[in-house]
Amino acid sequence: MPANTRQLRRRIRSVKNTSQITKAMEMVAASKMRRAQMMVLASRPYSEKMGELLSHLAAAVSASEVPHPLLESRETRNVGLLVVTANRGLCGGLNSNAIRQAGNFILDQKNPVNIVAVGRKGRDWFVRRDQNVIAEFVQLPDRPALIDTTPISHILIDEYVRGEVDEVYAVFSQFVSTLVQKPVLKRLLPIEPAALKGAKAEYIYEPSAADVLTKLVPRYVEVQVYQAILEASASEWSARMVAMRNATENAHEMIGDLTLSLNRARQASITTEITEIAAGAEALA
Repeated sequence: MPANTRQLRRRIRSVKNTSQITKAMEMVAASKMRRAQMMVLASRPYSEKMGELLSHLAAAVSASEVPHPLLESRETRNVGLLVVTANRGLCGGLNSNAIRQAGNFILDQKNPVNIVAVGRKGRDWFVRRDQNVIAEFVQLPDRPALIDTTPISHILIDEYVRGEVDEVYAVFSQFVSTLVQKPVLKRLLPIEPAALKGAKAEYIYEPSAADVLTKLVPRYVEVQVYQAILEASASEWSARMVAMRNATENAHEMIGDLTLSLNRARQASITTEITEIAAGAEALA
């Protein structure tokens, strides 16, 4: 067998093995993607309703009364940044887009930035560039619960309450659809309740609106951090499934091209052999 034919057969076997791996990874990602999408879609109404309730409470409390330090705005000297990325690659440009968003935000800041990194990809990128990473979380489960993300939100809250940072932002990939995930920069602290839209609903708070707001504010930060991580998880598995599907399709196309080249090489080899046999027979005659 000619060397060129052997090389083509070897490449075809290699690409077939790769396509089997990418197909298996696509199936795993599709299974985890469905669960992650269900979790993020189920948690969104709770997060949105909590923000609406916070706005109502802020409107009910007098402007002179400050029930919680997380509502206080002060001069910015240090900035906190929560960056949520994946632990693994092979998910297209998801991680690079989130890291680019965070990097641009850091470049735009005139004050020092303290980073809390969730995920190995973001952690490694910032550590290699000597950024101030004050905490890292790389062992979160594929389907995190609120108790798994509570330590992250408590670090951000404690840093803000102690005055180590004066603003806290979060960068994560927001899940839009299976094919679309976009990097988002969101402000977490200080909390600024959204303006009420439409008619104001009447609520009776016990024991008082200020007490309820004091209890709700830390919980609101916890839910926002949890929602950001769920968004990033759904985005990761969606992007990985699409990337592995594209890789499998490209492998099949490459196998087809290599098989065509192999057939042409075999035909050329057979034609050459027939020509040599005919020439030899003619010479003997």
